[in-house]
Amino acid sequence: MEQLRYPIGKFEIPDAITTDDTEKWITDLETLPQRLSDLVAPLSEQQLETAYRPGGWTVRQLIHHIADSHHNSYIRFKWALTEDNPTIKAYDEKAWAELFDTRTAPILMSLYHLSAVHAKLVYLLKGLSEEDLQRSFIHPDGNQKTSLKENIGRYAWHGNHHYSHIQNLVERKGW
Repeated sequence: MEQLRYPIGKFEIPDAITTDDTEKWITDLETLPQRLSDLVAPLSEQQLETAYRPGGWTVRQLIHHIADSHHNSYIRFKWALTEDNPTIKAYDEKAWAELFDTRTAPILMSLYHLSAVHAKLVYLLKGLSEEDLQRSFIHPDGNQKTSLKENIGRYAWHGNHHYSHIQNLVERKGW
């Protein structure tokens, strides 16, 4: 079950985040929308309603969740760049995943949204200085301080994590 929940493992922050790390993570963020679109384009409506693991979200919910989560992340980057170590607004991702739109809306809405958000995010990230990357925010869950450099890695991991959920389901089902 743990392999189904965390197919690429849990996010781990390197002791020292290098320029190579951030460049790889930004590339992952840049390519995620197209990789995800290519992966789910052939799926039928019935396949989109399949949970990636027992008790997990459906493929449809995952796609909408990724768009919602990465939208929130983009805003967090902006806050950290324009405010001094702000406390960000958390959101209840499980409750969002149960909302009507997340359970029923066409996935193209979120795929287009993710593409636009990532285009803006990647453009922003590629223009940040080393000093900018050291800026941070506080997450209210645990009062955890997160640097922008770390947040790039966290969201690259997040996209790849959910991509792997869907990819593994497609492979297991032989779709």
